Amino acid sequence: MSDTLNTTRRAFTAGAGVSTLALTLGAASSAVAKAKKADLPLYKDAGQPIEARIDDLLGRMTLEEKVMQMQCVWQAKGAIMDDQGNFDPRKAQAVYPNGLGMMARPSDRVGVHAVTGAGDNGATPNRNAFETATYINAVQKWAVEQTRLGIPLIMHEESLHGYVARDATSFPQAIGLASSFDPDMAQKIFSVAAREMRARGANFALAPVVDVAREPRWGRIEETYGEDPHLCGEMGKAAVLGFMGDALPLANDKVFATLKHMTGHGQPENGTNVGPADLGERELREDFFPPFEKIIKETNIRAVMPSYNEIDGVPSHANKWLLTTILRGEWGFKGVTVSDYFAINELITRHHLVPDLTEAAFRAIKAGVDIETPDGAAYPHLIDLIKAGRVSEDEIDAPVRRILELKFQSGLFENPYVDAKLADKLTATPDAVALAREAATKTVVLLKNNGILPFQPKKLGKLLVLGTHAKDTPIGGYSDVPRHVVSILDGVMAEGKAQGFEVAYSEAVRITEGHVWGQDEVHFTPDSVNDKLIADAVEAAKSADTILMVLGGNEQTSREAWADNHLGDVQSLELPGRQNDLAEKIFALGKPTVVFLLNGRPMSVNRINDKADALVEGWYMGQETGWAAADILFGRANPGGKLPVSIAHNVGQLPIYYNYKPTARRGYLDGTTKPLFPFGYGLSYTTFDISAPRLAKDTMGVADSVEVSIDVKNTGPVVGDEVVQLYIRDDVSSVTRPIKELKHFKRITLKPGEQQTVTFTIAPPDLWFYNTDMQRVVEPGTFTIMAGANSVDLKTATLTVA
Repeated sequence: MSDTLNTTRRAFTAGAGVSTLALTLGAASSAVAKAKKADLPLYKDAGQPIEARIDDLLGRMTLEEKVMQMQCVWQAKGAIMDDQGNFDPRKAQAVYPNGLGMMARPSDRVGVHAVTGAGDNGATPNRNAFETATYINAVQKWAVEQTRLGIPLIMHEESLHGYVARDATSFPQAIGLASSFDPDMAQKIFSVAAREMRARGANFALAPVVDVAREPRWGRIEETYGEDPHLCGEMGKAAVLGFMGDALPLANDKVFATLKHMTGHGQPENGTNVGPADLGERELREDFFPPFEKIIKETNIRAVMPSYNEIDGVPSHANKWLLTTILRGEWGFKGVTVSDYFAINELITRHHLVPDLTEAAFRAIKAGVDIETPDGAAYPHLIDLIKAGRVSEDEIDAPVRRILELKFQSGLFENPYVDAKLADKLTATPDAVALAREAATKTVVLLKNNGILPFQPKKLGKLLVLGTHAKDTPIGGYSDVPRHVVSILDGVMAEGKAQGFEVAYSEAVRITEGHVWGQDEVHFTPDSVNDKLIADAVEAAKSADTILMVLGGNEQTSREAWADNHLGDVQSLELPGRQNDLAEKIFALGKPTVVFLLNGRPMSVNRINDKADALVEGWYMGQETGWAAADILFGRANPGGKLPVSIAHNVGQLPIYYNYKPTARRGYLDGTTKPLFPFGYGLSYTTFDISAPRLAKDTMGVADSVEVSIDVKNTGPVVGDEVVQLYIRDDVSSVTRPIKELKHFKRITLKPGEQQTVTFTIAPPDLWFYNTDMQRVVEPGTFTIMAGANSVDLKTATLTVA
């Protein structure tokens, strides 16, 4: 609304009653409004069909305006801001006279301060809720009111485990959420993330990550939902529904989601980020494509991000077979493809596929990449490519049409602004904080327990808490600074005060000097420092009755390696630093000892598992870490999480994923081929009996389905959660098939003595595979149907497909 109209409204609505003059003016205003609507371009008429609006707007756009819609700004934001970091519309108009399609991470201060990653950089605080909303409103005001066609911007932000922004709610890291095996909870979490994003004006999330992760040395494994295609698909689908809802246009508290990273990213050569994915077409189709295909076909997802890596010599950002033949042709994807940061430029600098930005733009647009992020480096050259006749304008119109659809479907043309004063009130609300605590308890996996857990306060005596991260809590990569983070020490101290037992603390061991994810250089703590810390801890332990060691990793020991000077992958799966040295000395004292892990990658904790009285895998638990840990340790919550990855004894076993082929895992001369802990594994404070699967019928046709029922009974003393897991094996097939594959799961809660029957439907998608002609088929024959509490302890039935 213009300042003139606002002034008119204030002048003639003041005072009591309605004057004749006001009525006259009201009638005149109505007539003016109708006249103005008649003059509106069709694309600005919200009553028109979206397709018609897109056609109208696209027809009005110049080539330059179209190409600008395919570009983003991040590192170049300084050119459109003043010295204080405020958006400057005059500068924007000079730099972007043809408008702009997308802005990256509006909550950060890139452009004023040097920033290399998302979230907290350890130096400059990012914008808070009010500041972000104010900044975004200013950008949208320029776009809507000062550019020729008034096209608003897509504002993208990170949201891997909650909105990555100052004060936003921090939930458990993705690998922890996967351990919950609870898609319903995940949907709630990402609904909160969407609400917090949209309150600040962001409308596009670069999440979820649905890479199937089979490489624990890879620092980004914490960002994934684990090693199984079905689990990744279910959790990823829940995230998308949380972000977007189940209908378009978007509701005013929803945002667009982005599926990342297509594909093969989670099994890089030698475990290093962006390494080649040495995968054949069958393995891609059967193991890495399924999460993407499922979500594309079962939700309204409108964005996919290609991966950095190459497959069979072709980087994903130049892979037409991947992004056009498969994604659009076979799966019918209608949305946009968004490049990963600098990935088009890396066709030059890393892959050495092309000599310059013009050729990089050519390969990317021909492959099917719609938007270049984070800045327009290659895509400005599209105009020259069109003028040279190498790219047609129709090839530009198609992605621009998809981009415009996002903007219409998000309601940005009608509602480009947010109420900045409300943004903070909609952040970290009590329901969000409560959900963060619930989620943290549900992610915990109990790996070992000789009966010491849950702690009995009257029997604890003096409890000594050890470990730097018992006090200084890591919450994982792609995080900003939430309003609070509760440490395990906080939670245990509160428990001690309430229950009347003594709690002491010693740092014991330090891994790195700081643990800010975004900082490039990692400084591992010197041995001289840890020698003293370990000695002090041992001395303190001598007077303790019970010991709780908090070990694991942090945001610098496992993270995205996005540059040669910012590494995050490792050669060893052992606990980093001097943690094993500490553990050995503490175990030697013979005191009851519990180890609680906070980490992002699966770790080979052989010695810990051998000697600890209990071992808890917490992953990164988010802002409510301490309260949730205390809930678990003292029995208010019963651990029910399951491992979304297999945990190896050592790197020599890799790859160690559970759904291997029959000829794998023959054996080693010097060790076992079995994992330290198998996929799907997790203990409880109670016990469960899971029956063999019962089929409604023993035989079905290749196009039919059959119900399978499994009885689950809580045979222990306390209420608890169990995850019922259903695996299937094709006994004899025309191409080799895995020994088992997870096809269904359900997390249920049972009281002591309670029994529940869980029912799944086995349908063709649970049985099909790609034959020698690369056709998806269900072959007649027998299938072993397996049910249990993990991927090893299973009971079976046989299904015949005729």
